[in-house]
Amino acid sequence: MARQTLSQKLAILSDAAKYDASCASSGSTKRDSRAGKSLGSNEGSGICHAYAPDGRCISLLKILMTNFCIYDCSYCINRSSSNVERARFSVDEVVNLTIEFYRRNYIEGLFLSSGIIRSPDATMTDMVRIARKLRHEENFRGYIHLKTIPDAAPELIEEAGLLADRLSINVELPSDSSVRQYAPEKSPEQIRRAMADVRLRKEIASDRSHTGRRPARFAPAGQSTQMIIGADDATDTTVLRQSTRLYSGYRLKRVYYSAFSPIPDASARLPLISPPLQREHRLYQADWLLRFYGFDLQDITGHRPDGNLDLDIDPKLAWALAHRALFPVDVNRASRELLLRVPGFGTKTVARILSTRRHRNIRYDDLLRMGAQMKKARAFVEATAWTPGQLTDSADLRARFAPPPEQLSLF
Repeated sequence: MARQTLSQKLAILSDAAKYDASCASSGSTKRDSRAGKSLGSNEGSGICHAYAPDGRCISLLKILMTNFCIYDCSYCINRSSSNVERARFSVDEVVNLTIEFYRRNYIEGLFLSSGIIRSPDATMTDMVRIARKLRHEENFRGYIHLKTIPDAAPELIEEAGLLADRLSINVELPSDSSVRQYAPEKSPEQIRRAMADVRLRKEIASDRSHTGRRPARFAPAGQSTQMIIGADDATDTTVLRQSTRLYSGYRLKRVYYSAFSPIPDASARLPLISPPLQREHRLYQADWLLRFYGFDLQDITGHRPDGNLDLDIDPKLAWALAHRALFPVDVNRASRELLLRVPGFGTKTVARILSTRRHRNIRYDDLLRMGAQMKKARAFVEATAWTPGQLTDSADLRARFAPPPEQLSLF
């Protein structure tokens, strides 16, 4: 095989990294290089990909260390039996790329994943060496996200957490049975043990000693995971039930949902087409409702006999349409819990409503200024001098929000 240039490797391994959705930096500690003794920042503005602790968008170099892999997961484009062009960065190449991209103001951080080469420990050792060289030799202070290999030795995962802002360990698929079927070399139990270990180490790092000193920080931006959606027959109920367990059991910052993409020479067990991307979008919306809006799994999927989310309308609107007897709600009197269930009201809008109504009654125009999406909310709320009348119970209310039907093409 001809020797590859660095540009060729970068083209292959940055493209291979696009299948990994778990790339975000919200929640990290603030660090910068204004003192002049170090490089990088995880606070500055960027062009895409992730968010700094203050909410601003920052850019990350998102690459695989290698797309060689000894595992043969059916759904993975980089599986050992796949006929794809392979490439591999050395430790120094990743370090130099990160520093040079930073110097040119292309990036402010690194997202690093990898296929498994030789063994999990050997691969994780190289990833840790990259993070160590960036932190200790290059004084790089930007954001680092490492995709952790669950089968690697605990001491390697521990060092990774001391060097990186965020760790992520993929659970791969929504159920243990699917993981065993499509990725037989991976163990769901070992994945969960590794995630539990990260949680425990992070909790220990947050406790002060008897002298008042804190241990060294450990993955300050927490841990995340990713599930592939549509490769197996799991319903949205199964997916969200698994997410709920992961959030509560391992205190994850995020569960990412990645729609399955058909791959060349795939197993006959895999679907021939991708699931609708709208399904991925609806799962993120439902995930948000479970975490921040007081919904439970039964609220979101209980009114659907097939266990899947409605692709035409968002899950909060679907719940409201199925529970019209609770609406319209009076924004001047309703509880916070009920206001959070109004379609078109976000958490910030509800906070503004609760704050404002202590001093005066709220009118329709006030809701618009507070950021409410009144195109959705108007049928479900009452305000001073505003009532939806018969709109709440109108037979065509769902049709007002669902996309219009399309004529299917025969060709």
